Amino acid sequence: MTNKTAIITGGSRGIGKATALKLADNGINVIITYNSKVDEAHEVVAAIKAKGLKANAFQLDVSNRESFMDIANKVQYSLKEIGECKFDFLINNAGIGLTSPFTETSEEDFDILANVHLKSVYFITQKLLPIINDGGEIVNISSGLTRIVYNDYALYASLKSAIETLTRYQAKELGARKIRVNVVAPGAIETDFRGGAVRDNAQINAAIAGLTALGRVGQVADVAGAIANLLRDDSYWINAQRIEVSGGQAI
Repeated sequence: MTNKTAIITGGSRGIGKATALKLADNGINVIITYNSKVDEAHEVVAAIKAKGLKANAFQLDVSNRESFMDIANKVQYSLKEIGECKFDFLINNAGIGLTSPFTETSEEDFDILANVHLKSVYFITQKLLPIINDGGEIVNISSGLTRIVYNDYALYASLKSAIETLTRYQAKELGARKIRVNVVAPGAIETDFRGGAVRDNAQINAAIAGLTALGRVGQVADVAGAIANLLRDDSYWINAQRIEVSGGQAI
């Protein structure tokens, strides 16, 4: 039996890393991309191989159009290295945490964030479609901030809202190939996002835990588990959905 293969953008750290390792635990080969964390990316690859699965990593700067326009060639090369021709799952996870008040957001910041969080997802997915197996799945990553409003996130959350809309259109258009498309929206998670504020600032951590029904902030494993469950065969009938993974934050 051939193992399925997943591609995760931004897989060297945080949610992407946790998802890569979780999928490997479920018997899925994994190819990750990274921007600058080359050592961390190689550590993820080594950890997956140690589980008896195939893995690879390649550099990808999703803020740079020239970097992601030849994504299909990079993926095909990586697939060939692990002995595959096509892949089954795409998790569009790569992102950055640049934030500012609406009144102070520069056009340069707008362009950077739009390239990372919307344009790259749109065109990377488009260019990879010929080598995604029919019956596969795409998982886009949004944010609980499309529902919960905090200062300084106007641009970030607006772009994530666009991803949620894009997800529904992708699900509609790709249905003929039985490719499912869903979007996972994490709440506050302990990562290095915005300098690790949720993870490292005890006051922020406690405040968010107090607003969350389950009484704590999220861990990367919480999100990785939700993504892994969406990729299971018995989740086939879940399509075009926004799945918030927030423990009931601000309900």
